[in-house]
Amino acid sequence: MTTVADLIVLNGRIKTMDPANPTAEAVAVSGDRIAAVGANADIEALRGPDTRVVDAAGASVLPGIVEAHMHLFPGAADARNLQLAHVKGFDALKAAVDAYVATHPGSDLVIGNAADYTILNDEANTTRHDLDRILPDRPLMLVAPDYHTAWANTIALETAGILNGRALSIGNEIVMGPDGLATGALHEGEAMDPVADLSPTGGRERLGLRTGGNPDPPATREEREIDKTLLREGLAHCAENGITSIHNMDGNRYQLDLLAEIEAEGDLICRVQVPFHFKNFMPVENLDEASELTERFNSDWLKCGRVKLFMDGVLDSGTAVMVGGYGDDPDHNCDPLFTQDQFNAVAVEADRRGLQIAVHAIGDGAVRMVLNGYQAARTANGARDARHRIEHIEVVHPDDIPRFAEMGVICSMQPPHAPGTDFPPEPTISKIGRHRWPYSYAWRTLRDAGARFAFASDWPVSPVDPFLGISCGMKRAPWGDEPDQSLTLDELIQGYTADGAYTEFMEDRKGMLKPGYYADVVVMTSDLDA
Repeated sequence: MTTVADLIVLNGRIKTMDPANPTAEAVAVSGDRIAAVGANADIEALRGPDTRVVDAAGASVLPGIVEAHMHLFPGAADARNLQLAHVKGFDALKAAVDAYVATHPGSDLVIGNAADYTILNDEANTTRHDLDRILPDRPLMLVAPDYHTAWANTIALETAGILNGRALSIGNEIVMGPDGLATGALHEGEAMDPVADLSPTGGRERLGLRTGGNPDPPATREEREIDKTLLREGLAHCAENGITSIHNMDGNRYQLDLLAEIEAEGDLICRVQVPFHFKNFMPVENLDEASELTERFNSDWLKCGRVKLFMDGVLDSGTAVMVGGYGDDPDHNCDPLFTQDQFNAVAVEADRRGLQIAVHAIGDGAVRMVLNGYQAARTANGARDARHRIEHIEVVHPDDIPRFAEMGVICSMQPPHAPGTDFPPEPTISKIGRHRWPYSYAWRTLRDAGARFAFASDWPVSPVDPFLGISCGMKRAPWGDEPDQSLTLDELIQGYTADGAYTEFMEDRKGMLKPGYYADVVVMTSDLDA
């Protein structure tokens, strides 16, 4: 009996990402699964009177994009803020703030996102006094694209209670001036959060990043509805950009509960993974909650199954952990957020429980520590197909490059982050140091060494658009005479589709356009190969 399709896509330039059948003209869908992939005539035969027909008109058709590293809740909230990407100079910044304030009156915090470290000057030393000249009587905070540094005006620092400084844990800093008062520069979450909490959401959207905990006191019904509206907006934005699966990189039970409610209401339009966020102040026993969440949330639409940690910060703020100091200051380094022994203990126990581990590690020193922890887990528990991940890997020591393939560690990387693509080269490449350039954002080097990849945007750090990421990955040029690290179109698409599905152990049912796989399909408006 011939299957009658619910949906057919015809006249496409289909990249299936299936090695056994890499290209096709048409695809048929029955229910939530792909029924057939092939030539137009073969798929036309599956048309019935009620079949929906989409004419791709020669445009590319791809598997649904797997966004392997993003922050859904903060991204959705930040989409409502002032956007400062590519704004440069005092006059341009003041004009942008004035225009935003004119349409957003009130006395609450104004947040400007994607403010370059050099937004006001090449020395990257924006101060509260600069911001006071722009908005003196209302709290204002500018947030760097990497979300690891912010700058606040005086009234924001006063209202948040940090103008005179505050004791913070390792890796966090309220930069103090010679007058004994905060300069306005805030490094890392503990320094930034008191100001961010002045926002209308009270910082609930950042709890998954800050503490891994839940609102305390619990969110009211009204607050839950506000937050669900934000999450729906974020999901819609992802879907509009071809994203069908999301690997969220901050997490708590609150987000999982909200997304479960959205799913029950029929509005979960992307498949979402939310990790348990393990912080350095937690005892290893807190992994009991990660196991509990993994058991409770374990469907192909909404699941946990993963533990997320931070090992270091970022290059531009000097909070990344390096082997041998910074290129522009060899005497400077930063302490990791976990000691090696502490991280090893967490990795061994998470691995023993069958949990996947994902760790933010940007500096080559942090990357090495994470690899050491994964090796400790293999030694203690035995080798298994764990697919543990390292997020970002902006610099890797050459001695550590072979270890990714040897241990099956996934390189979770973000093509827009390479300086000179969607971000300016400085101050990043100077902080890396020329001797490390061949091992920085080393996509080609790691791939040639046999490593598996998963690509993403790290939204809201970069725009969520995966095709911006693909363009950045193809167009990246060397900063000097180091090897070319750019990738081909098909390599990048694989990293955003089939390899993303592999990373989450779902390569048997998504990431390719293949009969029996989920009907997660993206129809473009143009031919990517043209």
